[in-house]
Amino acid sequence: MTSSFYPPQRTLMGPGPSDVSSRVLGALCRPTIGHLDPKFLQLMDEVKALLQFAFQTDHALTLPISAPGSAGMEACFVNLVSPGDTVIVCQNGVFGGRMKENVERCGGIAVMVEDTWGEPVSLDKVEAAFSEHPKAAIVAFVHAETSTGVRSDAAAICALAARHNALSIVDAVTSLGGIELSIDKWGADAAYSGTQKCLSCVPGISPVTFSDRAVERIKARTHKVQSWFLDMQLVMGYWGEGSKRAYHHTAPVNALYGLHEALVMLEEEGLNASHARHLRNHRALVAGLEAMGLGMAVAPQDRLPQLNSVLVPEGVDEAAVRSALLEQFDLEIGAGLGALAGKTWRIGLMGFASNERNVLFCLNSLESVLKAQSANITSGAALSAAQASLSAA
Repeated sequence: MTSSFYPPQRTLMGPGPSDVSSRVLGALCRPTIGHLDPKFLQLMDEVKALLQFAFQTDHALTLPISAPGSAGMEACFVNLVSPGDTVIVCQNGVFGGRMKENVERCGGIAVMVEDTWGEPVSLDKVEAAFSEHPKAAIVAFVHAETSTGVRSDAAAICALAARHNALSIVDAVTSLGGIELSIDKWGADAAYSGTQKCLSCVPGISPVTFSDRAVERIKARTHKVQSWFLDMQLVMGYWGEGSKRAYHHTAPVNALYGLHEALVMLEEEGLNASHARHLRNHRALVAGLEAMGLGMAVAPQDRLPQLNSVLVPEGVDEAAVRSALLEQFDLEIGAGLGALAGKTWRIGLMGFASNERNVLFCLNSLESVLKAQSANITSGAALSAAQASLSAA
């Protein structure tokens, strides 16, 4: 007889999912009601308004896709890319490659702007790509590259796109709630995110937003959107305003309770306060890591406060360190991906997990495991450096 599953209590400091607060977990346990229940329709309207706040946008087409962040990405591409479209795709990590895959599956032509992993997207290279492909319809890029911990200049890239009469698609999976994301101010046309990063909700929902220009492009399509489930013109029949909704799919009712609570918590804290908290804890973590003798993979001005890419010391078995942290301390950190596999660890300080306790716990646990591996580190300096940083903030 199979027994019920009871997961261990972990501290999640990897690239996601992040720790979920008891308020959000409590919201998930509330009674399930129908996805067309009048009370649930009210909640849907509140979720849309809260997402507009989080994205800093007035875009009417702002909603949560009933699937994880990868589906949000696909929703943007399948609705905006038609066969034969030229799309400039910026890649400086794993997720730019996934954008390329989406463009090609839509029948588009991907023009790649490639930068070294761990460095931001080069504006000069994007400008050069427009010079070579003046009819490019879209620029797609990752704002906060989860695989490397680097931030690109979203405002400048969106401005470049607008100047060349192209739409912009922004991967904001790791940025929403953690750093500034000003969709309307920057003129971004489409953006997608995930609930499991800085929003600290459970995985499985992807917030998206589309500008009026993007909606016009969707309405002007001559080819059907290749995905029925992600066709925004159909989805909006369910997520439109008011009480009259057309059935499209059964929304994940309880998961949306959780998202609503997570967004209420973000609204209560305030976006600026959330960004400041992430930055304060990031600086303390980096101070501790550097005092220990570890280096960072990304230049200071380009680092993401919510996703820290740490260089693995020479001679250290990075996978063994991660395993020991999980087994001995119930602490999860992430491995490097792609070009950085085996060379970096990714330490997340996202959403609810971005707090002083986690900073100090991670430093203490990591030092203990590295000492057991006889790594060449400075013992006893990390905690005092992190505490000094926190006190000075």
